[in-house]
Amino acid sequence: MQASLPTAVLRRTGNFLLDALPSAEYLKLLPHLELVALPFGNVLFEAGTRVTHCYFPTAGIVSLIAALEDRASGEIAVAGNEGLLGVSILLDRDRTGGPPLSAVVQSAGHAYRLPAEILVREFVGNVELQQSLLRYTQALLTQIAQTAVCNRHHRIAEQLCRWLLLRLDRSSGCEILIMQAQMAKLLGVRREAVTEAAQRLQRAAAIRYHRGRIAVLDRSRLEQLACECYDVIGKEYARLLRPCVSP
Repeated sequence: MQASLPTAVLRRTGNFLLDALPSAEYLKLLPHLELVALPFGNVLFEAGTRVTHCYFPTAGIVSLIAALEDRASGEIAVAGNEGLLGVSILLDRDRTGGPPLSAVVQSAGHAYRLPAEILVREFVGNVELQQSLLRYTQALLTQIAQTAVCNRHHRIAEQLCRWLLLRLDRSSGCEILIMQAQMAKLLGVRREAVTEAAQRLQRAAAIRYHRGRIAVLDRSRLEQLACECYDVIGKEYARLLRPCVSP
């Protein structure tokens, strides 16, 4: 029955990577895909633990978070409906442990969950899937590397612009719900620094922030105030993921 469905129906999952697969390859994954809710704060996997499932978000935003022994932590990347959570299973065939990162839902949504062993099996024998996921992995690594450089060398207001824009790219609206303490934790800076940076962006009429609600008033202004890191990340995602789209 599934094989007789129109291609447009088969690919309309809402996740870029799944929808870009040829129909025949998508059909191999379809029996194993499970649509699950991603509640705010849900931990998809903890740092150092074995990844048993991967997630293809259709809506929502998930942070990849690195932590230190003193419990300090910071966000190193975000993923939404353009990508995949659990990509490390493709690089660690032994899977005796897990990556030193946690995946935490920052904006509620949904995802298609797939058992890790299924993805690994199909990845090994499926050239189209291999190419798509390897390109995504390279884009994700670029985001991680650029975030590290940005956090080291750029002003907090510029970091905040990048951080907000990456979320807007993965959201359907122009509002972001988050408290300043949580923003500071994800950016790895003091809360007072985030407050000052947000006030600067408000004075520039780029955003309005009130009681945990950030409304982006002028996206073009936000892009002007951002450092080059947002543009570098965006261009790499566009360059690497555009070839995934089928004609």
